[in-house]
Amino acid sequence: MAEDSELEKTEPASSRRLEQAREEGDVPRSRELATCTVLLAGALGLMFTGEGLVRRLNSMLTSGLSFEREQAFDFDLLLMRLGASTIDVLIGLAPLAGILILVALGSPMLIGGWLFTAKSLMPNFGRLNPMSGLGNMFSVRALVELLKAVGKTLLVGSIAWVVISSQIEPMLALSAEPLASGGAHLGDLLLTGFITIVCGLVVIALIDVPYVLWQYASKLKMTREELRQESKESDGDPQVKARIRQLQREMAKRRMMSEVPTADVVVTNPTHYAVALKYTEGKMRAPTVVAKGADEVAAKIREIAAENKVALLEAPPLARALYRHAELGDEIPASLYTAVAEVLAYVFQLRAYGRDGGVKPQEPDQLEVPPELDPLNPAAQKADGRLQ
Repeated sequence: MAEDSELEKTEPASSRRLEQAREEGDVPRSRELATCTVLLAGALGLMFTGEGLVRRLNSMLTSGLSFEREQAFDFDLLLMRLGASTIDVLIGLAPLAGILILVALGSPMLIGGWLFTAKSLMPNFGRLNPMSGLGNMFSVRALVELLKAVGKTLLVGSIAWVVISSQIEPMLALSAEPLASGGAHLGDLLLTGFITIVCGLVVIALIDVPYVLWQYASKLKMTREELRQESKESDGDPQVKARIRQLQREMAKRRMMSEVPTADVVVTNPTHYAVALKYTEGKMRAPTVVAKGADEVAAKIREIAAENKVALLEAPPLARALYRHAELGDEIPASLYTAVAEVLAYVFQLRAYGRDGGVKPQEPDQLEVPPELDPLNPAAQKADGRLQ
């Protein structure tokens, strides 16, 4: 059961899957929306440019039926007259044709946006497979397209029947009107009927667009296994990434351990924490943390420090405060300057004693560590509780 659920396409398409579909020329398109917008644009174009177009056509017809005797016997003159008439018609049709071309090009972009890809032009011989063709003929999509076609036919036919039925008497009365007014009246009747029928196509488009978007989203759905595989390909295998992080931590740890021999002192807890500090007068504004660690790492820091004769100082509150509030490679907090200054003074005195002899310095045992910096101090725990 678990394996079946993993193979079911229940997850929405990822952004990468959608981008791949666009690259292959697969975007949602509604033919009903494109048809509706083109016809509606044609109806509106005729409404605003139809009168001028009719006048130009009437003028062309009138001039075409009347010509001089010389033109009837001169082929060149007839050809020039025909060319001029054709240009007049094209000029008259240009506004309407321009509107239709712009709408025809722009309507597919209403859903799916602009897309140009050469992949959709590549030949796909799989479409020539007769078995695939039979499968498409008896698929759910074919049934839906059939129902859409039947519904569109019924709706448009019903609207056309209502429009024609309501205009029978005005159309019969056209025979009694003069030619000029009758022609204008006929044009108004045809344009009104055309716009009414196109409004029926608007209803079809409003139903088709959500269905196309839903069908597109369903087609691109992914299984959970596909999502995991895509995540591995884009972000990398989690096991590989974990291994890389582990190697990075080990390299950082080795670099940190290589800095321990250069430290001036290692402050310990004594066993849980170890923080190595370094200070170079004239080059550093304040002592810097060159290594720090807890438990096993702390033990390794103490071991390296002992091997390289780096001073070890047991100061639990200071070690805890440094470990908690000082990051690797950063200067110590200003509130710990006094305590660390005492530690470094002791270390420098210890070096002088080992070199020149004299009185051995005493380890500082009363270091001033602000209570709010010591993680084990109740004041610090109370402050952490307020921050949380």
